[in-house]
Amino acid sequence: MAMAARSRGGKLPPEVNRILYIKNLPYKITTEEMYDIFGKFGAVRQIRIGNTAETRGTAFVIYEDIFDAKNACEHLSGFNVSNRYLVVLYYQATKAWKRMDTDKAKEKLEEVKERYGIGGDIEREKEKMLGYTPRRN
Repeated sequence: MAMAARSRGGKLPPEVNRILYIKNLPYKITTEEMYDIFGKFGAVRQIRIGNTAETRGTAFVIYEDIFDAKNACEHLSGFNVSNRYLVVLYYQATKAWKRMDTDKAKEKLEEVKERYGIGGDIEREKEKMLGYTPRRN
């Protein structure tokens, strides 16, 4: 399959890679069922199915070849599995890292707020610092 895609020529879009991110999976899908579905499009290196409360219904499928991943993404997006339509996307590491960075920044901000006893209502903070109550119109 991969050789046929290569011979057609043409450039791949920049977001295309070997790793697919799958959403809207049935919670009780097995790894074997995933290999049956995704293995039809080429050699699968690895499948990781989410097993925590936040990751249930999602999975990562890693193909040996980028063209197999592209073919699977095109054909399986919207595919019906146990009355659920799959959402198949290319994994974008930069988005994942950005999200992790913002989470870390939020945690650090909360630590600083807690350490110095700041945060909450701005008007209340002004009252504490200035010692007066502003007039409200």
